[in-house]
Amino acid sequence: MFRRLFAVLLLAAAFAPWSAPARADTAAPAFTAAQRGEIIQILRDALKSDPSILRDAVEALQADEAAAKEARTREVLSSMQQSLAHTAGDPVAGNPDGDVTVVEFYDVRCPYCRRMLPIIAELLHADPKLRLVYKDIPILGPPSQLGARAVLAAQRQGGYLKMHDAVMAGPQAITEDSLRDSAQRAGLDWPRLQHDMADPAIQTRIEVNLRQAQALGVDGTPVYVVGGKILPGAADLAELQSAVAAARKP
Repeated sequence: MFRRLFAVLLLAAAFAPWSAPARADTAAPAFTAAQRGEIIQILRDALKSDPSILRDAVEALQADEAAAKEARTREVLSSMQQSLAHTAGDPVAGNPDGDVTVVEFYDVRCPYCRRMLPIIAELLHADPKLRLVYKDIPILGPPSQLGARAVLAAQRQGGYLKMHDAVMAGPQAITEDSLRDSAQRAGLDWPRLQHDMADPAIQTRIEVNLRQAQALGVDGTPVYVVGGKILPGAADLAELQSAVAAARKP
């Protein structure tokens, strides 16, 4: 253990002067060329006898990078709380006046998002104080764009949730024909829906969602934002409920 620690400390000491930013008032390097050569030889010998030192160093670096990324995400999330939860016109399910808001970034074609439908329904049913905000981010190609425009356009007929459920239960290969069938199942006016889908304002809303997702580092769906926590992927009910409970704590 001492040998491993000594090797890591030597590694840091040997290379710190080379990696530190140059400053006009910086003193001469702590080691001479000969001393550095001796240190490097010690490190080589240590790595030969215990290669896991390098693995541990890489893992520590990865852990540091992950922690830094998490800290940056928390900072961005804190600055975006209001816009995430209260962007005008965002579709809302559950209790509109709920004390905790769950924000869901999803793609209508994403199979994992579709699997989450019954879990989200159970979450809302079990918690009457919960508010859910949908963020449509069509990241799986043109059919996803088509589906996102359809569900957002349905909101103008008061049918966002009905169209959302119908599209998510329909074929993943979304087409005009499949959307017409979904609209009919949802009891919506299809010609009106087609007209509203072409409104540039619908595309603008999608672009706002995509920018928010990008700012948070969202690179897949689904992603859930609960209070100050981000849950990527298909979370289970207990995990979501735990995040909601944490968000309620003063």
